[in-house]
Amino acid sequence: MDGSLMMAIGIGIAVAAVFGAIAYFSAKKIGDKKIQEAEARAKKVVDQAYEKSNKIKKESKLELKEEWRKKKQEFESTYQNKKEELKIKDTAVQTREKGIDEKLDIILKKEKNLHNFEQDLKRKEQSLEEKTKKTNALFEEMTHKLEEISGMSREDASKQIFEELANDVRKRSAQKLNQIREDYKVKARKEAVNIVVSAIQRSASDIAIDNTVSIVNLESDDMKGRIIGREGRNIRAFEAATGIDLIIDDTPEAVIISGYDPFRREVAKRSLETLMLDGRIHPARREEIVNKTEKELEEEIVEVGQKALLDLGLSNMKAGLVYYVGKMKYRSSYGQNLLNHSIEVANICGIMAAQLDLDINTAKRAALLHDIGKCAPKEMEGPHALVGMELAIKYKEKPIITNAIGAHHEDIEMESPIAVLVQAADSISGARPGARRESLENYIKRLEKLESIANQWDGVIKTYAIQAGRDLRVIVEPTIVNDATADEMADNIASRIQEDMEYPGQIQVTVIREKRAVALAK
Repeated sequence: MDGSLMMAIGIGIAVAAVFGAIAYFSAKKIGDKKIQEAEARAKKVVDQAYEKSNKIKKESKLELKEEWRKKKQEFESTYQNKKEELKIKDTAVQTREKGIDEKLDIILKKEKNLHNFEQDLKRKEQSLEEKTKKTNALFEEMTHKLEEISGMSREDASKQIFEELANDVRKRSAQKLNQIREDYKVKARKEAVNIVVSAIQRSASDIAIDNTVSIVNLESDDMKGRIIGREGRNIRAFEAATGIDLIIDDTPEAVIISGYDPFRREVAKRSLETLMLDGRIHPARREEIVNKTEKELEEEIVEVGQKALLDLGLSNMKAGLVYYVGKMKYRSSYGQNLLNHSIEVANICGIMAAQLDLDINTAKRAALLHDIGKCAPKEMEGPHALVGMELAIKYKEKPIITNAIGAHHEDIEMESPIAVLVQAADSISGARPGARRESLENYIKRLEKLESIANQWDGVIKTYAIQAGRDLRVIVEPTIVNDATADEMADNIASRIQEDMEYPGQIQVTVIREKRAVALAK
């Protein structure tokens, strides 16, 4: 069993060895063949690469040659251009050198001529000095001879000659100056007359004198009794509220309102017309109507001022000044309505300014505001021209305008032609025949002074000068002034009036102390 096995194993090994040898030689043969094929392919790839490399080298050489050729052409072109430029510059330089050489030759020639001129000048200078010395010597000799002949020194003679010459020049200058001054006076007088006449002709206006009374028409005479009221209660209350006299006489269907203050008179007239229209004429109603009418009239004053500015072509005026312009409607100056007078002065002043080539609007503005001080609050004291100037400065008017306002009565020095024109136009407007009435102005001033005296006492609320200044009514605060103090105040005011004022007849001072108790039933 073992021998058979061993024999089988030996056979198997022999067979395996045979098969292994066969496989080895077969594999070696296949491997050699593949190696040969690989070597053939490798050789082929190398050959192809070598051919491609040779091709690339050839192409690169050709490109390099082409680029070298282009660079060479560019270089040759640039070189040629530079060469031409250098040639042109060289030609220019040669031309400049030639010009410089020519200029140098000219300069050398001039320098030579200048040198010759200097030499000649020196010779002439030496000759002139010699002649000057001879002349001076001759002059000194002649001067000594003249001094010996005249018996005067040279200084005295020179002084006398200069004095005679100066006196002659002064005399001639004075004569010429007087002649020029007289010529200009004649021309200026003619021109001024022409300007003023032209201004007056172009601004001709109606002559109007303000009165101190207004008339209220009644529907019937029965209304007079209602206005007077029981025992005169209504009329006394109305007069106390307005400070105006009501004159009820035999004039049919009319009541006369008398008072020096046009503003109060207008308030009284409108208030009475409203009360009659309403039908309730009694003390409680009249105070409400009077206050309401005063407010309405204050608003109307602003509209009047704005209209005056619009009519004159002026603008950009502060609201405060516009109010004072409108307030001039209810003021008069020597019987002449102040607003109408100011507008007339503005028109005259504007016409004269136009003929003198001055600012027309500035002239009109200064002329319109020249009497604004007459409407200023009573606490502003002083001449109305200076008070008006203070108001204009307060509301930032231009210096040329404020100076014209303050200088129109020569309270201050005039600083511009506008100020002169305002003064002239004011005189023209006021000097027209019938334009003003002196007595009314004095009358108004007297009544204003009466009221101002009474306003100096503590506790005074309002003061009214009525009955043409024969009756001064003083309304006081009942919490400050008692009955005893009221009597003493009346005596003191009367004494002060006697000391400070002159007036015809007598003045009655009435101090009114009224206490009101008011309660509301809800």
